[in-house]
Amino acid sequence: MIVDAHLHCTGREDATQVLHSLDEAGIDVGVLLAPFLSEGYSLADPESLRRANDHLARLVRGHEDRLVGFAVLDPSHPGAPDDLRRAVDAGLRGLKMVPSGWHPFDAAAQPTFAVAAELRLPLLFHSGIFIDGRSSRFCRPAFYEALRDHAGARVTLAHLGWPWTDEAIALGLIDRIHGVPDAQAAFRFDLSFGPPPPYRLEVLRRALEVLGPGLLQFGSDCFLPCPGAEIAERRGWLVALLDELQADAAVREAIFSGTATAWLQGPGGAPLRG
Repeated sequence: MIVDAHLHCTGREDATQVLHSLDEAGIDVGVLLAPFLSEGYSLADPESLRRANDHLARLVRGHEDRLVGFAVLDPSHPGAPDDLRRAVDAGLRGLKMVPSGWHPFDAAAQPTFAVAAELRLPLLFHSGIFIDGRSSRFCRPAFYEALRDHAGARVTLAHLGWPWTDEAIALGLIDRIHGVPDAQAAFRFDLSFGPPPPYRLEVLRRALEVLGPGLLQFGSDCFLPCPGAEIAERRGWLVALLDELQADAAVREAIFSGTATAWLQGPGGAPLRG
């Protein structure tokens, strides 16, 4: 099984298009993020995010075996905890957040994190620099240590925190030091590449050596609707790096399936609400 754990919706896609693209790319399960970067949607506009989450809930309905919908919210907004419960009731099964104007340790964000922990939702955060030039000062990996205050939180940091990849690896190392099993770790990291090509091999080598494949997962970071060939190309980037590192079948299975499956299902394989 292959899981793409980082796919952006734009609001222009439908389920038929998405499933066709996944089939073309050889992807079994796609984690879809509600639109927030395309026209008509904005992290600064909670009402637009409610529409985005409603769109995604409709899209995944009836396809839950292959499509996992993640709500998008700004947790610094006072209504965010209620919006999260509403999105989960509509069928979404995880939460994506982008620190832009707030830090993960801010008091205003903690009520949303608490609801996510209560509902046992997997969380995905942007981490590292923004390619559009926005300030990334809110997104350093170490700032996410605050999520450890929420028992049972299962967090994925996207892009391995580039350019702060050593800081991201250090964050994941804490559970390694204390012998926490992979599936119960607070943090794992997606390999939707933030590092530009000259850095990727060394970044992946270090992450594998320090964290192991059980804390790393594939994400294409593609924007739907898109051809399956585009998703397959990004998967190929990672396959080529694993080939260079002579990674064995067990490493590849974890990165392309096992890590994300455990993240989505929760400890012991318990099903998510919804």
